[in-house]
Amino acid sequence: MQQRGVTVWFTGLSGAGKTTITTAVEKELRARGSDIEILDGDIVRENLTKGLGFSKEDRDENIRRIGFVSNLLTRHGVIVLVSAISPYRAIREEVREKIGDFVEVFVNAPLAVCEERDVKGLYKRARAGEIKNFTGISDPYEPPANPEVECRTDLETLEESVAKVIGALEKMGYLPVAAVV
Repeated sequence: MQQRGVTVWFTGLSGAGKTTITTAVEKELRARGSDIEILDGDIVRENLTKGLGFSKEDRDENIRRIGFVSNLLTRHGVIVLVSAISPYRAIREEVREKIGDFVEVFVNAPLAVCEERDVKGLYKRARAGEIKNFTGISDPYEPPANPEVECRTDLETLEESVAKVIGALEKMGYLPVAAVV
């Protein structure tokens, strides 16, 4: 049976848990034999969108480019896991419309929790005024209006979040339902 391509778009504040959940979902999908690719926002910025800054226009262009690559892969039957803050609702909706096979996962944690988890020290630097246009501090984050999945990483375990994502992919027909052993 040929795999049906889909883009699974993980959006949320820095430190919400996007990369952690994406990595765990990747592991589960690989165990099931799925053909997948990961597009991580930080890695894409280093390689595909290096010259872009953090203005709204540059952030939108960054998301368009990630969306373009995701669309190509999705059309060829790949499950694409995108982990990117992608703070603006309109550009996420634009990408959704272009791709079609699109599952939005809102990785939701309160700002205070994200700041506590600040492993890179970015929030501290943003609060000190060292980083301009930082999402959640000096630049807005627009949560999804109707995500297919919401993972509340401050209230649920990683396993629960992964189960929500996998369950949605099964329910929507992108994955066969796993046999319970």
